Amino acid sequence: MGVPDWVPSTGIQLRKAGVQFDAIRVDGDEGRAVADRLAWMTGGRPGPVVEEASGSRAVYFLVPVGATERRFWPPGVISLASGPSCVAFIPVPALNGQTWPLTWRYRPTGRDHLVHALLLKAALHPEE
Repeated sequence: MGVPDWVPSTGIQLRKAGVQFDAIRVDGDEGRAVADRLAWMTGGRPGPVVEEASGSRAVYFLVPVGATERRFWPPGVISLASGPSCVAFIPVPALNGQTWPLTWRYRPTGRDHLVHALLLKAALHPEE
């Protein structure tokens, strides 16, 4: 498996939601905890998860296009998708080199292996 073509070779690039993937954003320590729960649930292969080291310390879970639609997400969870009345962009870092403030919490393992939205939803509600 090679590096997916949507991962930049250097630096950081913005990818339009709805083309290769959509995203779910969870800020701060909660986002990191959700990512680690999801990794535990998937045997260490949760799909691609990007984290930001500054500002709101956002964590971006890259999910299949359309996977965020018609789902109730808890307060504080932001769905990033594009449609007729909105356009969203998702920051994607290179696998290596200077990408601060972004880094991969969990690297992509293939073009089509994205975060499973239903498993992500379960990781967001661990007490249920």
